[in-house]
Parts: sequence; structure tokens; C-alpha cells
Amino acid sequence: MTPRQREILELIRAAVARDGVAPTLEELARDAGLASKATVHKHLAALEAAGAIRTRPGRARGLELVDEAGPGLATVPLLGRVAAGRPIDAVEDPEAIQIPEAFLGSGETYALEVRGDSMAEDGILDGDWVIVERRDTAEDGEVVVALVDGEEATLKRIHHRGATVVLEPANAAYAPLEYAAERVRVRGVVIGQMRSYRKR
Repeated sequence: MTPRQREILELIRAAVARDGVAPTLEELARDAGLASKATVHKHLAALEAAGAIRTRPGRARGLELVDEAGPGLATVPLLGRVAAGRPIDAVEDPEAIQIPEAFLGSGETYALEVRGDSMAEDGILDGDWVIVERRDTAEDGEVVVALVDGEEATLKRIHHRGATVVLEPANAAYAPLEYAAERVRVRGVVIGQMRSYRKR
């Protein structure tokens, strides 16, 4: 790997840690002080051949870091914690987490750490990591990360009821949460989860 390729790799890592998404070719060219996107593309091709990144053609931010993850793994941003109980303040403090490639969604993928037990009957426990495909819509019955009033994030099954949205827990101790549809924004749909049995 040349010094310039290492520099571009570090720029990609920094962007993922800072923004939760990979940079575009234009952003990489600007940050690396390169006049041509073609030059950036050449360096990205070399990084992909070296196994440091993976590209997804046709997507503006279709770069994935795989250099530190090893074969069969990918690196995605860990964007904070989400409540599986009462809604809590949304947290977006990007770190990074390695997940199996099979867990990657078809769009942008990120991870959140679960807090609370309201999804326990679905097997989603306090301390688990959920893998989320970023979407702004969801089908009835899907487990979503929902943002309420633009401030509070919660993990629930979503059901649309005309002008209202019901966020349903998977724990008999909790009541469903019902809101006017305009108060709820879907931030992503859960497509996988991981659990550590080590004490933390």
C-alpha cells in the first residue's frame, strides 16, 4: 500500500467515524487534495484489490471498510444506544463495530446498542446490538428504530393505523405507544442482532 493509498484509507475511516457513512468520490478528492475523481478511483481500486475496502457500484457512498475486520466481516458505524423500553434521547456518537458480511443490508447499514427489555419476548435483550438497515419507511410488523417528535429514539414493532402509528413492544409489561403519524419518523429497520456473553 502506497503512502497516498494509506492516506485515502485513513480519510475513509475518519469520515465513517465522524459521519456514520463513507465519503463520496468528490469528498475524498477534496480532502486528499486531488484534482481528479479518476485518480481517487484508481487508488480505491488498489485498496479494494488489497482487501482494505469493498465498493458497491452505483451508490454515491458505496464504500465499506473491511481491512481490520478480516475475511467474512465488515465494519459498520455503531451510532449509539436505543431504548427497548420507554423512549430515551437519541444518541449518535459514532464508533465502529465489526459484523458478519451476511448481516449487511441492501442500503446503508449501522448498529445500535439496545437499552431496556420491552422487546425481550422477541429475543432482543438489554445489551444486545441490533443491525439496522437505514430506511425511512417500514412494513407493518417490522422492528424499527423510530424517532418520536424528532428527539426520542425507541425500538419497537411498527403498525400503521390510518392517521396514527402504533409502536408495539414485545413484553406484556409494556403498553403500546400510539402517536399521530406525523410525530413518528422511521430511522431504519432491524435486519439482525448480535449478543456478547462476556460481562461488560
